[in-house]
Amino acid sequence: MAKKKTKFMCQECGYESPKWMGRCPGCGSWNTMVEEVEVTQAKGPRGAFQHTATAQKATPIVAVETKEAPRVQTELEELNRVLGGGIVPGSLILIGGDPGIGKSTLLLQVSAMLANRGERVLYISGEESIRQTKLRAERLDVTSPELFIYAETNLELLHSTIEETNPKFVIVDSIQTVHHPEVTSAPGSVSQVRECTAELMRIAKTKNIAIFLVGHVTKEGQIAGPRLLEHMVDTVLYFEGERHHTFRILRSVKNRFGSTNEIAIFEMLQGGLKEVLNPSELFLQERADGASGSTIVASMEGTRPILVEVQALVTESSFNYPKRMATGLDQNRISLLMAVLEKRAGMLLQTHDAYIKVAGGVKLDEPAIDLAVLASIVSSFRDKPSRVHDIIIGEVGLTGEIRRVSRIEQRVQEAAKLGFQRAIIPASNLGGWDYPEGIEIIGVENVSEALREIFS
Repeated sequence: MAKKKTKFMCQECGYESPKWMGRCPGCGSWNTMVEEVEVTQAKGPRGAFQHTATAQKATPIVAVETKEAPRVQTELEELNRVLGGGIVPGSLILIGGDPGIGKSTLLLQVSAMLANRGERVLYISGEESIRQTKLRAERLDVTSPELFIYAETNLELLHSTIEETNPKFVIVDSIQTVHHPEVTSAPGSVSQVRECTAELMRIAKTKNIAIFLVGHVTKEGQIAGPRLLEHMVDTVLYFEGERHHTFRILRSVKNRFGSTNEIAIFEMLQGGLKEVLNPSELFLQERADGASGSTIVASMEGTRPILVEVQALVTESSFNYPKRMATGLDQNRISLLMAVLEKRAGMLLQTHDAYIKVAGGVKLDEPAIDLAVLASIVSSFRDKPSRVHDIIIGEVGLTGEIRRVSRIEQRVQEAAKLGFQRAIIPASNLGGWDYPEGIEIIGVENVSEALREIFS
């Protein structure tokens, strides 16, 4: 009897080695090498997965029709925008997020909306039984004869069920629980995730079926499995949010059929997820009037301007090394802005602790929020509130200059719509666009000038 050959594969990046190593040479992770049995592909038919490759001829690019792929609209306008205008038939969409964030709830609601319009949907659950899925569907008031539920993890049986049911949409919850019968490694391993995703991608492209994949995430927040998984699919969506907040953010990080960095905001209620059409008004409704350390900034999330509140608390430190903590912001950026204040504005902040937070659980990462964060820190340090009806926009450079930001017209228009009376913006953004009525536009060139205008 021939001895089985084994290999060691990194569960983080897929690096293969003939022997075990404590540290993966590919990604540098420790204790991620797992022994797997090498599988030799047999020649000839292999059952349900054997398919004949059809030869296709090369086509001149000028002969290819450029008609836009027909999209299927859902009743959730927020989801349609994140997907680039709707669901593209034959696409493979990956949705990742923390446990309990609402991934299955969102997809079950979308399945019901599509099924109620006569579209056949197959919901494959690898983590719940049919009865458990039915209980969740009753809570969400999901009832439709065109919605089929199937609880299975064997990819061969999933393939047969898709052939029999002939759905237009398929949801697989989750890809880490599905296993290929010819791969000996455990479900969720690099080999299993890669092979199962490749087979589902072939089904989606050949049968023109839109397939949604639910992906687990690691403790660092990345989708578990090989990085190749995100390269194989057409669209990658991240479902974010805090467990103690009702808001959920669906963020697009890859989209072959639309723009990236789009976000959709939902609110988790007892009956499921409800889309938030005006998030700016919702985020600002609990703002305290006349409180120091609070400013409003207009941040661009994809193509949409969102007004959020940036809060700061600066207090004298009781330790030799002051604390710098941030929620919803990059902590390194906070240290950088405080260093600019010390050098360019003469404020002694090295003996003070600083706590910065973006209200509502939103994460901001664009440079246009720098000036608002800086103003919040100064407001708390001086214990002097800024004007309630001010909107502050601008990028801060290391030399103290206020730099130009993109899409200033959309940001100011959103502020004017919500009743703000003044907009502090970079001086280089003045001119070249139509100012909205009812709001005063003030341009500033450096940090000192900006602070004089904000706290005058």
